[in-house]
Amino acid sequence: MAGSKGGKTRTRILLALSARPSNAHQLSEELSLDYTTVRHHLATLKKYQLITIQGEGYGNLYFLSDKLEKNLSDFKEICKTIGLSYGSSEHSGEEHG
Repeated sequence: MAGSKGGKTRTRILLALSARPSNAHQLSEELSLDYTTVRHHLATLKKYQLITIQGEGYGNLYFLSDKLEKNLSDFKEICKTIGLSYGSSEHSGEEHG
């Protein structure tokens, strides 16, 4: 995922969701990303079944999928290996794609 365009942003979103379920607005604030950018990446993560959604509309809460939850330690280890970690300011900013 990190090698794909937008992969670092999607990884940051997944790491944030691993800390706690959030809605798109909360993620945009927490990660200092544009709301539209976050929504785009959430749609991509949902498409690949890496997240699930609870609720409807603006307040949707996003969670890691069961599949990702089961492999979360491996995912975090890979992130650490490639230099991504939750809260890393090194990778803040917007990234589309």
